[in-house]
Amino acid sequence: MRLMESGVRRATGDDAAVLSRVLADALLSQRLGAWLVPDAAERPAVLRRYARFVVAQGLAHGQVDTTDDHAAVAIWYSRPATPPASAVWMYDLHRLLGAHATRFGLLHAYVDAVHPHTAHHYLAHLAVAADRRQAAVGSALLAGYHRSLDVVGLPAYAEVSTDRPRDGLLARLGYVPRSPILLEPGGPVLWRMWRPPARAGRPGDATGDELPARVRAERTAIPFRGALLLTASPRSP
Repeated sequence: MRLMESGVRRATGDDAAVLSRVLADALLSQRLGAWLVPDAAERPAVLRRYARFVVAQGLAHGQVDTTDDHAAVAIWYSRPATPPASAVWMYDLHRLLGAHATRFGLLHAYVDAVHPHTAHHYLAHLAVAADRRQAAVGSALLAGYHRSLDVVGLPAYAEVSTDRPRDGLLARLGYVPRSPILLEPGGPVLWRMWRPPARAGRPGDATGDELPARVRAERTAIPFRGALLLTASPRSP
């Protein structure tokens, strides 16, 4: 997709190091980061390694957008159907994160279990540097991509870790909160956010999105040859 905003561009491998730091810093500021790495002393280094991994994955298999001053990063994937299970790269995650990989694998297993089954584009990661006007920078970063989706009539999907999903940046950009992902043991809530394509210059009704019912996974995940065994049971939407 071609981005239209001045100052917003497609990232390359030359941007990977600085964008990884932006993403890691954002995770460090969230409850999600604390849940992923309970050990506060080890958390920064582990989250930096994870951020480098997901930026590299985005550059190789998706689209990574940034601003000229590296104030923000967005990682997108085109999802014409159900995405491939994250288990295919769990070996790499275990190699990079060692004993800390279990929580990260559990997170991705939760996300895989309730991912939409209809064609869409997935905003897998969004981070804005803490010293910037986050709403303005984030809006500018996503605006061109959203317009491109509207042209072809495709929705967007994301997950956000927040207690107020209707008050955040994505909600202001037309994303509608759906039933949450309940991270266990003892983790924060991830809200699934769905943005239908705009029609006639305004967001349309969210119809036919085929978002699965809410799922609560069991409290234990068992690492097995680089993958995770996860038991999930359906819950009401």
